[in-house]
Amino acid sequence: MKTGKLLGSIVLAAVIIFSAISGSEARDSINVYTSRHYGVESVFEQFTKDTGIMVRFTTGGDAALRERIKAEGKNTLADVYIGSDAGNLYLAAKEGLLQPVKSKVIEKNIPANLRDPENRWFALTKRVRTILYNPAKVKPEELSTYEGLADPKWRGRLILRPAAHPYTQALVAGLIAANGEARAEEIVKGWVANAVKFIDSDTKILEAVAAGEGDVAITNTYYLGRLLDAKPQFPVRIFWANQAKNDRGVHINVSGAGVTTHAMNSRNAIKFIEWLSSPKGQKMFADLNHEFPVNLKVPLHAILEGFGKFREDTVKLTEFGRLQPETIKLLERAGYK
Repeated sequence: MKTGKLLGSIVLAAVIIFSAISGSEARDSINVYTSRHYGVESVFEQFTKDTGIMVRFTTGGDAALRERIKAEGKNTLADVYIGSDAGNLYLAAKEGLLQPVKSKVIEKNIPANLRDPENRWFALTKRVRTILYNPAKVKPEELSTYEGLADPKWRGRLILRPAAHPYTQALVAGLIAANGEARAEEIVKGWVANAVKFIDSDTKILEAVAAGEGDVAITNTYYLGRLLDAKPQFPVRIFWANQAKNDRGVHINVSGAGVTTHAMNSRNAIKFIEWLSSPKGQKMFADLNHEFPVNLKVPLHAILEGFGKFREDTVKLTEFGRLQPETIKLLERAGYK
């Protein structure tokens, strides 16, 4: 896709301050380019109330936003880039779009494994991608791992997100990191051989499972959280994948943020990420979308508490971006659509 088309796909979402700012006004504001769009308005408004720093923001897809920052170069309007998964944050850093940040506040609030090794980006929420099932069709003891969904017993019963989506690519990159490329390809081919149904929406996937159009699926948990919030009896349940004693744990991805290399308001941008990593900012940012906070001092939303405890995969988040080229080729070879 050409840059012009990418830029054209970006939607100017909401302006919390008037569009023309200059001089002294710019010193009390930041510009945010964000692909994470759930509930951001109220969070940004609270940040402004707490700090006096006004926020204006643009939403769009991760790739489109990165291309826009790259095209704008030294004249970019963006002070902060918020990405929806670790792979895209890795690519933004690799492409030189983010600057290293020194902040004792951020380092205190966000564990080291959830930060870029060079502090160019920082996770803000954890997005857990695991197995979901229809309890009327599947017993939890039938489930085990992502790899186990390649078993022929799931033929015609499995629903997954398409290959082009970053969530799919990160999940498969995790398979490569855990099993090696050859074994990961066998697993993905097994999924495909099970006549998998592809639906490009986690919400629609869960609705399809609830309607009996498939028995098992892999989605992010926050989509189920939102559905349960609206309808507590929604008939889909969570199974935490790969929890055996010697297994690696469930797949974790993140949303996160970094200060752009050419940010005009870098101090305010750092204050913004510090606030988002604070207990107050975390509680708002995570709860609004039923995601898991990264600050360990923040209590979970009641719905997330109800999901139960689980063990996380400890693979480095940077692997999702580093392995992306191999992942895309693997998905193509496996016939994963």
